[in-house]
Amino acid sequence: MFNDIGALELVTIVVLGILVFGPDKLPKVIQDVTGFIRKVRAFSDSAKHDIRSELGPEFKDFEFEDLNPKTFIRKQLNENEDLKDLRSSFDLRKELNDVSDAVKSSASDPGAPASPTTAATPAVTGPDLLKKPAAPAADQRSRFDADAT
Repeated sequence: MFNDIGALELVTIVVLGILVFGPDKLPKVIQDVTGFIRKVRAFSDSAKHDIRSELGPEFKDFEFEDLNPKTFIRKQLNENEDLKDLRSSFDLRKELNDVSDAVKSSASDPGAPASPTTAATPAVTGPDLLKKPAAPAADQRSRFDADAT
């Protein structure tokens, strides 16, 4: 329950408890607080048991932690067989290699279809992408309407 309380925080709580309640009443206050926590846990467990019994046998493996959206999504993704098949059939490296092969083959010979042998050969120098393209002729320029923007 208090997994995230450090030693310094615990000492601070004890010192504040001694200052507020005094050393004489502090043990009684601690007993009252622990009794209250036990009652709240018992009430919570009873409520969970009542809800499970009212839901029926089809919800026998229902856990309240499953209501957390992260847990619910993780459970649904792990149990879905179609997604497991899809995940196992999809190979990202193979897909990327196919795309890069197609791009390399189209850059070397625009009319030739993609072939696996072109990937084994060194890349043919294509157009220089760092060079600025030549300005198009006046009749090839696209029309630009400044008022349309």
